[in-house]
Amino acid sequence: MTPVTRLGEEARLVVLALQFVSRLPLPADPGYTPDRMRRATRYFPLCGALIGAALGLVYAAAAAVFPPAVAAVLTLAAGVRLTGALHEDGLADMADGLGGGLTRERALEIMRDSRIGSYGAVTLMLALGLKAAALAGLGAAAGGWAAAGALVAAHGLSRLASVLVMVRLPYARSEGKAAFAAAGPGRDGMAIAWGTGALIALGLWIGAGIGAAVTALALAAAVTLWAERVLNRRLGGHTGDGLGAVQQVSEIAILLGLLAWV
Repeated sequence: MTPVTRLGEEARLVVLALQFVSRLPLPADPGYTPDRMRRATRYFPLCGALIGAALGLVYAAAAAVFPPAVAAVLTLAAGVRLTGALHEDGLADMADGLGGGLTRERALEIMRDSRIGSYGAVTLMLALGLKAAALAGLGAAAGGWAAAGALVAAHGLSRLASVLVMVRLPYARSEGKAAFAAAGPGRDGMAIAWGTGALIALGLWIGAGIGAAVTALALAAAVTLWAERVLNRRLGGHTGDGLGAVQQVSEIAILLGLLAWV
């Protein structure tokens, strides 16, 4: 494969990853195949950072006109529109499955149900409330652009957390929408994902300071390991909903870690 061909293939993987994690009307047809989608997961952290950057601009613009709380809610609304609530849906389904299913089989069955139950509704409200409160607190304490930078870090690093759980745990179903991710992005793909995460973490260190960065990263690592343990113990592996839940809890952890330091 020539360098030009390789770059073209990597560009197609980026487009595939963006199409999966967002609802952006991308004009290109990258040529979906399960293997190509599997390899595209290496760019989930990059896509997360891009989503975070877009939402950061929304927050900074809104905060210039409205109080921090209003800017935070508007930013969350923009995020739901941009991503189609993909990961929020996974968090709600996971809460319903683990809350209502006493056995692995029953939990997986509940998670397939598109209807949201009480566990999912309450969990989703708490998650959105925490994100809104954390963003408003960051904006009030450190300014709109600091909150915008926090969004880049939270969205990028939380998607790295999902990729890490993806490669550390087996796929819990025999088939499903996230079956393409069962094998993970591969060794080269993980190097790209880790490298992207390292650059985001470095930017967080430079922008927020070493203390804030270490606090946020440590809290995110702790909740990611906890979520991984829960998935392994209750389901015997990960699912698409489980990876969405990992993304959500680690995103919240990063925002709260930064707010705690501020």
